[in-house]
Amino acid sequence: MSANEVVIVGGGPAGLSTALFLAHHRPALAERIVVLEKARYPRDKCCAGGLGARADRALSAIGVAIDVPSVPVNGVSAAFQDGEITLREGNIGRVVRRVEFDRALALAARARGVRIVEGARVTRVALGQGGARVEGSDGEILVGRVVVGADGVGSVVRRAMGLSFGRLRAQAVEVDTEPVARDPARDLLHFEMRDRSFAGYLWDFPTRVEGRELVCRGAYVLHDGAASAARPAPDAELVLRRRLSALGLDPGRYRVKRFAERGFDRGGPLARPGALLVGEAAGIDPMLGEGIAQAIAYGALAGEYLAERLDAGERRFLDWGERVEGSMLGLDLRFRRRVMRGFYGGARGRIERYLRDEPSFLRVGMRHFAGKPQPLRGALRAAATGALVAGRIGIDGLLASLPPRAAAHP
Repeated sequence: MSANEVVIVGGGPAGLSTALFLAHHRPALAERIVVLEKARYPRDKCCAGGLGARADRALSAIGVAIDVPSVPVNGVSAAFQDGEITLREGNIGRVVRRVEFDRALALAARARGVRIVEGARVTRVALGQGGARVEGSDGEILVGRVVVGADGVGSVVRRAMGLSFGRLRAQAVEVDTEPVARDPARDLLHFEMRDRSFAGYLWDFPTRVEGRELVCRGAYVLHDGAASAARPAPDAELVLRRRLSALGLDPGRYRVKRFAERGFDRGGPLARPGALLVGEAAGIDPMLGEGIAQAIAYGALAGEYLAERLDAGERRFLDWGERVEGSMLGLDLRFRRRVMRGFYGGARGRIERYLRDEPSFLRVGMRHFAGKPQPLRGALRAAATGALVAGRIGIDGLLASLPPRAAAHP
């Protein structure tokens, strides 16, 4: 049995970023932070790999640069039932492979003194007044004053906290294929929105696999009654197979990777005494499923938060949920959740026409993805107009979704 200050369950971007930012704020704690990763690096991870430049900016702020093979991204394209749109903003991010990105992030954490245990599958977490007891499949037991759940959709820590799976969830599948003539330029993230048989979308992202220029294609299917108008959601793999066939690709040629995602539920508990959740264990963007940049944002927020609370001798974390919801990350998650309700509901056609004819909304989204400053007039116009077009929010609802400081100082 070994004792630690902070035990982080999950060695993906959320868990590793939490360790990195906590070690940055409190370097003396670095050697008392342990990250438990159930697999061994380099391990594959199902993920489209779209990494907004704001994530690299956040890591750069603490002196961390993740240099891995990637495809630069300058803009987005989207295909709607009534037309298509292409917008470029210049250097909004890149597409990475998680097998490479996560390994590099783990190396950066180790370089800061963080201990990472690979092949450590956690089977049980017990929370008590003296801290958290974390048990592994190999029989090893670790005790920490604090446990952080960064262990994804099936989070063992979340279950130990007595929390449900969550209402907003999605299934996603992906394959890596050769390019086809109909693909957009390789500096674009493409979103295919024409299939209305489900709540969700298809994607085509440029990727690089062992030096080969390929395309990661996938389907994101929401499983939420309100968003899907009470229709049963189809199997995501069937949706993707239809798309591949339409592109002239044989679905049987490719290895299908499947994964689940949990969307952020506003007001849901994210902490218990001695434990808190980050990343997908807490909930990410339910509309598009953007994960990596939001995971790193969770880590940045949690690292600073834990440094403050541990310095004060406080480990109840009663206000962790409020800290998340009051942050720019929380604003982003709540706004996407509100827009999702309209976009995947009855207002979809109206919203798609707005997005096609009034590009300011998508341009604001691209600048946010990149972490670039937003022109205030354009951002407010896009947000307010988009909310009204959705017919589900209105100005009062939009203002209610803002953190107090943002609503008070527009």
